[in-house]
Amino acid sequence: MVPIIFSFLQLFTIFTVTFASTEESTALLKWKATFRNQNNSLLASWTLNSAGAKNSSRIRAASSDACRDWYGVICFNGRVNMLKITNAGVIGTLYAFPFSSLPFLEYLDLSINQLSGNIPPEIGKLANLVYLDLSINQISGTIPPQISSLTNLETLHIFDNHLNGSIPGEIGHLRSLTELTLSTNFLSGSIPASLGDLKKLSFLYLSVNHLSGSIPVEIGKLVNLVEADLGTNQLTGRIPSEIGDLTLLKTLHLHTNQLSGPIPAEIGKMKSLENLNLWTNNLSDQIPKTIGDLVELKTLYLFANHLSGFLPSELGNMKSLVALDLADNQLIGSIPSEWGNLINLTNLALSRNQLTGSIPAEIGKLVNLVGIDLNSNQLTGHIPREIGDLTKLKTLYLYTNKLSGPIPSDLGNLKNLTNLHLFNNQLTGTIPRELENLKNLTFLDLSSNQLTGSIPASFGNLRNLQFLVLRANKFSGSILKELAYLDNLRAMIMSENEFSGHLPEQLCQGGKLENFTVSNNKLTGLIPTSLSKCLSFKWVRFNNNSFTGNLFEAFGIYSELQFIDLSDNNFHGELNSNWGKCKKLINLRVARNNISGSIPPEIGNVKGLLGLDLSSNHLIGQIPKEFGKLTSLVKLSVQNNNISGNIPEELGSLTKLESLDLSDNRLNGPIPTFIGNYLHLFHLNLSNNKFGQKIPIEIERITHLNVLDLSHNFLVGEIPSHLANLKVLVNLNLSHNELSGRIPEGFESSTGMQDVVLSYNELEGPIPNNKAFISASLEGNKGLCGNVTGYKPCELSSTVKGHKLILIIVLLIMGALVLLFAFIGVLFMCHKRRRVRDIEIQDAGWISISMLDGKTLYRDILNATEEFSATFCIGKGGHGSVYKVSLPSLGNIVVKRLHSSFENTHPKSFMNEVMALTGIKHRNIVNLYGYCSNKQHSFLVYEYVERGSLFSILSNEVESKKLDWFKRANIIKGVAFALSYMHQDCSPPIVHRDISSSNVLLDSEYEAHVSDFGIAKLLKPESFNCIVLAGTYGYVAPELAYTMKVTEMCDVYSFGVLALEIIKGKNLGEYITSLVNSSTKDHVQFSDLLDECLPYPEDEVKEAYNALHLS
Repeated sequence: MVPIIFSFLQLFTIFTVTFASTEESTALLKWKATFRNQNNSLLASWTLNSAGAKNSSRIRAASSDACRDWYGVICFNGRVNMLKITNAGVIGTLYAFPFSSLPFLEYLDLSINQLSGNIPPEIGKLANLVYLDLSINQISGTIPPQISSLTNLETLHIFDNHLNGSIPGEIGHLRSLTELTLSTNFLSGSIPASLGDLKKLSFLYLSVNHLSGSIPVEIGKLVNLVEADLGTNQLTGRIPSEIGDLTLLKTLHLHTNQLSGPIPAEIGKMKSLENLNLWTNNLSDQIPKTIGDLVELKTLYLFANHLSGFLPSELGNMKSLVALDLADNQLIGSIPSEWGNLINLTNLALSRNQLTGSIPAEIGKLVNLVGIDLNSNQLTGHIPREIGDLTKLKTLYLYTNKLSGPIPSDLGNLKNLTNLHLFNNQLTGTIPRELENLKNLTFLDLSSNQLTGSIPASFGNLRNLQFLVLRANKFSGSILKELAYLDNLRAMIMSENEFSGHLPEQLCQGGKLENFTVSNNKLTGLIPTSLSKCLSFKWVRFNNNSFTGNLFEAFGIYSELQFIDLSDNNFHGELNSNWGKCKKLINLRVARNNISGSIPPEIGNVKGLLGLDLSSNHLIGQIPKEFGKLTSLVKLSVQNNNISGNIPEELGSLTKLESLDLSDNRLNGPIPTFIGNYLHLFHLNLSNNKFGQKIPIEIERITHLNVLDLSHNFLVGEIPSHLANLKVLVNLNLSHNELSGRIPEGFESSTGMQDVVLSYNELEGPIPNNKAFISASLEGNKGLCGNVTGYKPCELSSTVKGHKLILIIVLLIMGALVLLFAFIGVLFMCHKRRRVRDIEIQDAGWISISMLDGKTLYRDILNATEEFSATFCIGKGGHGSVYKVSLPSLGNIVVKRLHSSFENTHPKSFMNEVMALTGIKHRNIVNLYGYCSNKQHSFLVYEYVERGSLFSILSNEVESKKLDWFKRANIIKGVAFALSYMHQDCSPPIVHRDISSSNVLLDSEYEAHVSDFGIAKLLKPESFNCIVLAGTYGYVAPELAYTMKVTEMCDVYSFGVLALEIIKGKNLGEYITSLVNSSTKDHVQFSDLLDECLPYPEDEVKEAYNALHLS
């Protein structure tokens, strides 16, 4: 009987297990049926045996197939125990996953697939789960709190998905967890303090999310933690001192957050630490000396913070250190000689600080160094010859310091060197011949020093050299023929020296030369044939030399050429029509030569041309009507030639023109009315021609016009009264014409006008009571009168005199009444304060608002904002608050009101912004309507720019996707046009000093408008132009940090940072330095610089990147 019972139990057990296994298999098949790719070859084995099971052996066979033969399914005791379907190409969701049907599942790996949708809360039913990996999918939604039911879970990986929301506090219930990886998602909120309950946790990865708040002090309880990565989030506050309790920690990444305060000294207790990355935060104060106790540390990255104080000599104790980067801080003092003990160091970066003193000779002991970057400090003294002992060195960046003396010949020992940058120093002497030994050198930049002598002929042996930059020195002699052997050369920049003689033949024989710049030298002779045929040219400058030859024959067709300047030479001959075949050309300059003949109409085929300068030659004929196809043209200069005929009507399509100079020619006919369509024009000079008839009234539409010169023509009629509406007009010259009638009275309100010349016309009547007209050149007009020296006062008629007497009497009576009411008003004010709408502007203040009644607008603004109520505030900054106001007279405007504390301590900033914006007008610069400053308020009134700052748009994932590549290119161009106008067309030039994404506003058409001129600087030639360091961190030019001298280059550097930020969609920070200075920069992929939110760009955008990379 017992054997029968035993057999029955055995059969029952087999039947039960088989039934359960079949149930699990069926449930998995139901999940598989929801996949969008049913023909997945890897899951083809997922099928059920359809044959009926008639005996136990058949039943055993069926159960075996379900567990053993299915891809990724592993069973234990006939039940599904492990499901590993990684990188299987599954396209589906987890909604139909059989969580309830797999009670024995311990291992679930669905990583590297295309799963989407949310994580169902039913996941909490997998009570026996030990390992869960859903990483590298497209899973979205929040982390369900039910996941806390998985109390046996040891590993949880959900990285690289689209999760959002906060990390649930219930995650602290997973007391068995040893690995938690949630990085590369969109998680937000703070890090839950309950993470401190995960006492067994060894690996914590939360990087690349949107986590905010402070790091919880409970992190100090994770005493078994080995690696922690919280980098690339939005964490704030201080690094908790409790972190020093993590004595087993080997790797700590807190980089790319907004952490502040000092680095805690307790970090020195983390004796096991090997990697410490705190870069790109707001950490301040000194580097704690206790870091020197971390003798196991291999990498220490503290760059891009606000650290100050001296470099701790104790860091010399870290004998295991391999990489040390403290760049982009505010560190002072000298480099400690004790750092010579870091014998394992391979990379040392201290750039962009305020370090002083000399480079210690002990640096020569760091024999494993591969890269040294000490650029942009205030280091002095000689370059130590001991650097020549660092034979493994590949990159040496000592540029933008105050180093002096000769270049040591010992540098010739650095046989592995690829990049040598010594520019912007005070180096003297000649280039040592020993540099010929640097056979691996690809980039040599010695520019902006005081080096003399000639280029060593042995440089021809540097066959790997790609970039040779020697500009702004005192080099002399000829450019040697041996340089022609450098067949890998991409850029040869030798401008601003004293080179003489002819250019050597065979340059560009390698066919790779893109940038060839020899401007501002004493070179003579013909352009070599090899350069004429250099098809790789992109950027070429021969200007300011004494080159000769027939220009028609000297240059060919260059399919990649973007910029060429041949100005200020002795070229003769005619312009070749081949220039019209250089399809990528954006700027052609051939000014001040001896060019003759007519202008080739083929130039009109270069559709992308932005600038064309053919001035001061001997050109004849007419302006080609084909120029009407140059619809991108911004600047056209053909002055001082012998051009004749009318201005072709086809030029009416050049609506992007900002500067048009056709002066000193023989043009005739009327000034075309379509010139009023040049709405972006700020410079118009048609002087010294033969234009006749009246001044077209359409000019009034050019509201950005700064300079208008129509002098020395045959213009007749009156000065159009509407010219007085050009509120930003600074220079007006209508002299030497046949103009008659009165000077328009409206000019009296043209407060921005500075220089007026109306001499030698037939004008009459009163001279406008305006400062510019009082000091204007008005001679040669016999009928003018007014309160101006040299002119008789204007006579009043008897009727007018009678009216004047009546007016005086009326005013006296009204004055008495006003005094009476004022007395009553004072008594009433003592009884009860009036509302803000009744406030009048006191005489102690001043206000100036263009085209409008200042007092009325002042009251309207106070009323509309309810005296600057917080309800109307749309933004706040360190200096003031910004309000959006809607007024009937101006529509939507923006009012920037200064804080009283800032107003009292920084009155110059307010006046800077007023002075900078009052006299300028440009479509890419925000329009200032007016300003007010009195005892009660100081504010500026601007046009309202609809889309706000570029920074806010790039920071918004939805809005940034609307900025396609063409919009971004146009934004970059808009900022460039604004800077070009400020630097080259304003007198004196204006340096903004704070170009950043926060100070670029976008209108409804995504057109860029530069704003916030609070720290702008007017460059005066007779002034040294030194200032206190200011600007937005990360955008400030390195040279400004130590010279404190403002030049236009400060804005140019900031513009470069901004351009890369627009391309990438975020500020690149330290990556800019690695791109520009690293020896691997030529290996940077195009895709590395692109905003990943946008599709891969077309070739036009790629070309723009390549130009930026080359420059």
